[in-house]
Amino acid sequence: MSACINGLCRAVTLSLLLLSFSFFFSVSSACSNGNCQMLDSCSSATDCVPGLYCGDCPAVGRTKPICMRGQATIPTSIINGLPFNKYTWLVTHNAFSNANAPPLPGVERITFFNQEDTVTNQLRNGVRGLMLDMYDFNNDIWLCHSLRGQCFNFTAFQPAIDTLREVEAFLSQNPTEIVTIIIEDYVHRPKGLSTLFANAGLDKFWFPVSKMPKKGEDWPTVTDMVQENHRLLVFTSVAAKEDEEGVAYQWRYMVENESGDPGVKRGSCPNRKESQPLNSKSSSLFLMNYFPTFPIEKDACKEHSAPLAEMVGTCLKSGGNRMPNFLAVNFYMRSDGGGVFEILDRMNGPVLCGCETLTACQPGAAYGSCKSVMQTRTPNMDSAAGSSSGGSYSGSVQFSKSLASVVYPLNTIVLFCFSWLPILMFLL
Repeated sequence: MSACINGLCRAVTLSLLLLSFSFFFSVSSACSNGNCQMLDSCSSATDCVPGLYCGDCPAVGRTKPICMRGQATIPTSIINGLPFNKYTWLVTHNAFSNANAPPLPGVERITFFNQEDTVTNQLRNGVRGLMLDMYDFNNDIWLCHSLRGQCFNFTAFQPAIDTLREVEAFLSQNPTEIVTIIIEDYVHRPKGLSTLFANAGLDKFWFPVSKMPKKGEDWPTVTDMVQENHRLLVFTSVAAKEDEEGVAYQWRYMVENESGDPGVKRGSCPNRKESQPLNSKSSSLFLMNYFPTFPIEKDACKEHSAPLAEMVGTCLKSGGNRMPNFLAVNFYMRSDGGGVFEILDRMNGPVLCGCETLTACQPGAAYGSCKSVMQTRTPNMDSAAGSSSGGSYSGSVQFSKSLASVVYPLNTIVLFCFSWLPILMFLL
């Protein structure tokens, strides 16, 4: 990479390479009763310290359960006061698509799942961006998986206001946190979105479109956003709604790489067709998608390890050495160790403080003044040492079940096989 600023590219590249290499070394230890640290062997969720869960990653041959990260470090808790667009935030793709959410009464849900816990738990675990697909359905606005641009009872999840009320409760209870909502918008009723957000009590947190930078300038500082209570950013995929309802048109403020399989192709990070080129200077936010077209839970732990670290470097280069501000993934807690959370630390560190990782940053210190941090250890890869049927999860949430035990019904598979092209177009 060339034309790096303050050694950013060199620091990021080295950081991500070290992270990638770390997955190939092994250390093991024995512990129990809430004393197990990350990558220590475990047998139940109660073995791990808070913020970790006990799981495995058979996709990389790791069937021995270990303690893994289950929560993000909020970057503003370490380095505060910078413009919003200097930070990288965790985003859940189809945040509403919870495997444990009950279907409509008397209806078998026929769709794919992207997450394993509620939006409230996602926010508690450090998610700060939610991708939500909104549709007119049942005389209301619902969260739904897209199927030819229309919501059906077998693809519907819940009224959108229920999820938005979870966001309102979180923002009310956490007065220094900022949340971004990115809407794939199929709502056609007049003033539908603005009315929905007002009814959910979120208008009091609304970041006004009039204050959003239009020419790629820096955003206000996170400190100013908190002081003014402008702590909810909302973007829509429909351009007209910016003037009609005051909801920001996403691609006026944000560049974005391709979603689905094109976004996980090794060595390639193309821009989405609606987006300006990733190295465009006209937009100050950068959304990086990293999830396959069809979500498979058992593969997510592998995707969120070395391949994701490598793709961050690829997208950094495609973006003109600009770090993505949002990282969108499926099954965000699944990894083979530090996963998405550690990669986020390594994305934030070089930008916010000039250090290899966020955990090396020192509040109030000069840029590049880094403290020593323990290197990530990886566990014993010996699969014969133990086994786990999908892992048990803790952190701030104990999952009721693993998607490893979820079997998509035959009619789901048949439907998606025979409707491949339209679903590929509209599912994401």
